[in-house]
Amino acid sequence: MSFKENLLKKIKINRLAREVIATIGPPDSDRKTDKNIMRSLLEMSTYTHRKERDLDLYLQDAAAAQTNILVLDNDLAIYNTFVEDVALRKSPTVKEMISIRNVFKILNDSDVVISKKEASVKTIQQECIEMLDLSFDASDLDEIVTDGCASLERDYADGVIESLELFAEILGYAPAPKAFQISHHKGFGVLSRKESKEVVFGPMVIYSLIHNSLNLIDRQVGSFDKEKIEFVHKVTSQKEQADAQGPDVFEYLKQKALHLVHDSPK
Repeated sequence: MSFKENLLKKIKINRLAREVIATIGPPDSDRKTDKNIMRSLLEMSTYTHRKERDLDLYLQDAAAAQTNILVLDNDLAIYNTFVEDVALRKSPTVKEMISIRNVFKILNDSDVVISKKEASVKTIQQECIEMLDLSFDASDLDEIVTDGCASLERDYADGVIESLELFAEILGYAPAPKAFQISHHKGFGVLSRKESKEVVFGPMVIYSLIHNSLNLIDRQVGSFDKEKIEFVHKVTSQKEQADAQGPDVFEYLKQKALHLVHDSPK
């Protein structure tokens, strides 16, 4: 797979993980973990599905007798044990419950459970990402720039946003926080917070879904600075000059990404 394909896959993995975690409720709550989304995440992993009794199990190593086993239910527990042991603990038969030893196993699984809920999701998320080759060079970035510029020229918003999301993933840019969100615009940039709880955003790139315009504001703007926030709005409405516009924004992002390659330890 190409770098772009792998990076898109990473973005999808992270999105699925966030969506699953958002459905997980606190202990003793009535909220149900979204198993369909979790199943989609597991399908991107190396885990193998196995139906055992009424359980949906996902095995890290299906050929091994003992392995990590995720149970696809509300708890999303990952066990390190045997399939038969998980079946006993999670879905025991009447005959199995007659044994006192088995009852202790059913009531206490701390000896075999590695993680549950959010921690389990993050484990699968990390293992999925570790499978991807995310190394890149200038030619990989050129592909993203070319696609972004072509989408901008064709007024294809989804393509522009995809290219921006790819660069945002590379550069660690965050979506625009609430104070910087503008209707019918997509924004990404460097996000930080001061001890005063002021949100600082920038440099930032902002794309207008209506006007198909792409602008760069190459400076930091604090959420408490109303004058500078007004400047951001004026840039997006073309009442103030941006630091870069259109295809030049993609070139700016490419150069920023290349610095990561050059500055990384050899």
